Amino acid sequence: MNNKYPHVYDPIIIRDVLFKNRLEQAPPGCFFAGDDRGFVTDDFVNYFRQYARGGVAVCTVGNCSIDITESSDEPRQLQLSDPECVGPLRFFAEMCESYGAHGSLELTHNGKDTAFESINHPPYSASSFITAAELKRSKLLGRDPIPTVEMTRAHIAQTVRKYADAAYYCKLAGMKMCMVHGAHGNLIAQFASPLFNKRTDEYGGSLENRARFALEILDAIRARVGEDFVIEYRISAEEFHPDQMHFEETLKFIGIIKDKVDILHVSAGLHDVWGEPYWMRFMLQNYTMPRQYNVHFAEKIKKAYPDLLVATVGSIKDVAMAEEIIASGKADFVAMNRALHADYDMPRKYAEGREWEHMPCLRCRCFRMASPHSAKLCSVNPMWGRFREYPEGKLPRAGVRKKVAVIGGGPAGIESVKWLLQRGHDVTLYEKSDKVGGHIRDAVAAPFKADLRDYLRYMEDFAANCGARILTGTEATPELLEAENYDSIIAAVGADPIIPQIPGYDRPNVHWAPDAENGIVECGENVVIVGGAVLGTEASVNLASEGKNVTVIDMAETVDLTSSGGAMDLMEMTEKYKVKRYLGWKITEINDIGAVARNAATQEIKVFPADTVLFAAGLRPRRDIALEFYNSCPPSNFIMIGDCASPGDVRGAVWSAFEAARYI
Repeated sequence: MNNKYPHVYDPIIIRDVLFKNRLEQAPPGCFFAGDDRGFVTDDFVNYFRQYARGGVAVCTVGNCSIDITESSDEPRQLQLSDPECVGPLRFFAEMCESYGAHGSLELTHNGKDTAFESINHPPYSASSFITAAELKRSKLLGRDPIPTVEMTRAHIAQTVRKYADAAYYCKLAGMKMCMVHGAHGNLIAQFASPLFNKRTDEYGGSLENRARFALEILDAIRARVGEDFVIEYRISAEEFHPDQMHFEETLKFIGIIKDKVDILHVSAGLHDVWGEPYWMRFMLQNYTMPRQYNVHFAEKIKKAYPDLLVATVGSIKDVAMAEEIIASGKADFVAMNRALHADYDMPRKYAEGREWEHMPCLRCRCFRMASPHSAKLCSVNPMWGRFREYPEGKLPRAGVRKKVAVIGGGPAGIESVKWLLQRGHDVTLYEKSDKVGGHIRDAVAAPFKADLRDYLRYMEDFAANCGARILTGTEATPELLEAENYDSIIAAVGADPIIPQIPGYDRPNVHWAPDAENGIVECGENVVIVGGAVLGTEASVNLASEGKNVTVIDMAETVDLTSSGGAMDLMEMTEKYKVKRYLGWKITEINDIGAVARNAATQEIKVFPADTVLFAAGLRPRRDIALEFYNSCPPSNFIMIGDCASPGDVRGAVWSAFEAARYI
């Protein structure tokens, strides 16, 4: 078979350890360890089975504590301080090996970032200080802030041994590698940081001294595990915080430790949920940020130290991107996390020539995505995490093959086709326009919507290759469907824009916002957008970036943008492009001058001059259209999904399709 991705699917041997390809699962936190002792459980093993089965060379478990009594910041966190952890760990190692993958644990001590309440004593760090997170936490809990405790030399030596013991436990369990977490502001990074390390002894001051802790850990691990064990070291190439490590100094730091590591895993940013979460976006980029975010750092490191094996991570969306990165010499390995949540079978699909099946990550709202207490965390993969229900990662074949019609080719319609085919049904989709995509086509105009454009291409590719009967340019009618004698009908006919019928709503300069973004209608220089939620805010940024003078009006006093996953960046872009936002104002009229609005609190009337008024006030479901088909099949087998049932986002459409199709 012709291998289109020869650099990705190129085995490599490191310290006599064979890696079948160059793809790693970047370390997600995992909340499936036992809640009694923090050991591996069946759920833990089966959660990671999804990724091992999907074809990566390495399955890495994130945030594994080398001492749970000092470093504990997640529920059901894996702990590596008790030698009895080895027995359960073997199940994880053997599972990975059965798929030709390597299990790896991210050895972590988070130092300052463990709360007093988690361990019943102050957290430890390189120096004594009060974190921004602790200031917020103590205020919330009504107590005095608790500073970190500066680690003594004896405590440092003890911690070094704990890292070495943890790595040794990995080896005893059958693993052939581990990852040392020196990134994202964890304890090793705190020692390296000029902000957190104020020591005056041999562990503080110069960069060489601040690197001493990392060197001692790496030396101790090597002495403990021997020469036939791979050490991967994770680092933040750039921490971005003005007082933290920056790339120039990080590059020198790498020069100090490079001979002690086998693979350098290059990330960026700081992990700080409580204190200053702003810096987290650089380690977990949202959809408004560039893809392949850290690759340029990896490339520069590779040029500086060409003999060092480098892994890169950060918004690398698929195997094709990974191929270009490795082929061009920017890195030797590519790590992915959220892209594999969206499609844990991606490595296998690309290797087998099934790229059209790949579900692209939208970089929307997920983070660790490993909590058993959370639901519907991945917008595009409702199968994620349901390993108890679907241990093979697919829906079972239906007992009786049925003839099913799907009306509408938006995300809900396309996704229902996918799951119906997996059930083994005979499926026909009707789409009255000449293309699939639905409202996704309306939402991809902005330059920062590249991830959603990927999803649109996925929908098109899937429709063209899936094997179902996809009838574009064909409007479904009750008579047509009745004549086909369908066993079941899924209506996914979508929704219409809400245009409030206020005076002037029907003027020729009043439109739906996406129509202006997509060039369907002309847009003047002065634009008023009615609706300040995600749709209106994205449109305002898009149009303002083209040089329009944009004002956003919303009747709500506060608007929640968190559903987008890029709220902070969207607001920054509105400031960058000088978008004016008026919250708590209700539009009452559109006239020759522009839009008239009333302030809900003061009753002040204000006229906002506008050549164009755009509505971004939501969608109204087409339930009446959907219900026309209610009797075109047995009524008990008629289902409404997506926006025609309840307007929402991609996630709502995808999940409603899955829930409908899995029981037909």
